[in-house]
Amino acid sequence: MNTIKFFNPSWEKFHHDTRAMASLLMPADQWKGIIAITRGGLIPAAIIARELGIRLIDTICVASYDHTEQRSINILKHTESGDGEGMLLVDDLVDTGNTAVAVRKLLPKAHFVTIYAKPAGRPFVDQFITEIEQDIWINFPWDTGLDFKEPLVS
Repeated sequence: MNTIKFFNPSWEKFHHDTRAMASLLMPADQWKGIIAITRGGLIPAAIIARELGIRLIDTICVASYDHTEQRSINILKHTESGDGEGMLLVDDLVDTGNTAVAVRKLLPKAHFVTIYAKPAGRPFVDQFITEIEQDIWINFPWDTGLDFKEPLVS
């Protein structure tokens, strides 16, 4: 019997880890802006933007997960940031690397950072803060209350 393992970072933990990433991205003036991978990259992108004083935030909208499993990659909206040169590409997690590979093809010159990384996805990002075992499911604070909350729209 396989036991599902979970990592449940609190808002405080996620904020701390994201600020740690921001500190590694100094000096701030080396970046033209941020490209957040939606939806998971929106929150760390906002925190990093605040910490580094970055006002230009673009998005690349990717659908690959629902709340229980990874699906095929679907790019819903491309960024207007060219090849990504001088841009930070931000996501919450790199898991299998499937999303990272797809986005890297579109933005090969962006500096790709995630807060958490699993071993299969690590080679596809430039920096991350914490490595998480491949078989652990992360319940991000925006996905949970005191217990898991189904999204209003699935």
